[in-house]
Amino acid sequence: MDKILPGLAMLAVVAVAFVLLGIGWRNRLRRQADVEQLPEVPAATGEPAAVAEGQYVATTTAGDWLDRIAVHGLGIRTNATLAVYPHGVLYERAGAPALYIPAASLTGVRQDSGMAGKFVEKDGLLVLAWMLGAHELDTGFRTRRAADKDVLYQALQELISSAPAAGATSGK
Repeated sequence: MDKILPGLAMLAVVAVAFVLLGIGWRNRLRRQADVEQLPEVPAATGEPAAVAEGQYVATTTAGDWLDRIAVHGLGIRTNATLAVYPHGVLYERAGAPALYIPAASLTGVRQDSGMAGKFVEKDGLLVLAWMLGAHELDTGFRTRRAADKDVLYQALQELISSAPAAGATSGK
């Protein structure tokens, strides 16, 4: 009996912690209800300019590496493949929907050491800045092999420099 009560108390504390985590995540989803739907993945993607395996870290509000975007599955850390195409970027995520970012939505790419609870060596993450409607977002990716990061970084820089600016309209 003297071991059962402390065990039950600890179990109750753990249960309360999980309930509070669930409430917090639900409230985050409610606060982010105004985030637009994700762009559709093109039916025919073509041949990628660069591709690498790694880990999709998260998508956060631009400039706030702790404000994880929870809606549309963007807050789920998972293994992924990142492919850079002439028309955009595709994250094929394990256990989560694919994330496609059209080239016109891209605003920048940088290397960083961490975001949303994932911290690595200096410049160990590729962080892609992009627009989803009126929301400025940052999406982090960690390559499995260090050499792949430089190839992806260069391909992303070329894609961003050749793509029309986010929000720009073309005249006819």
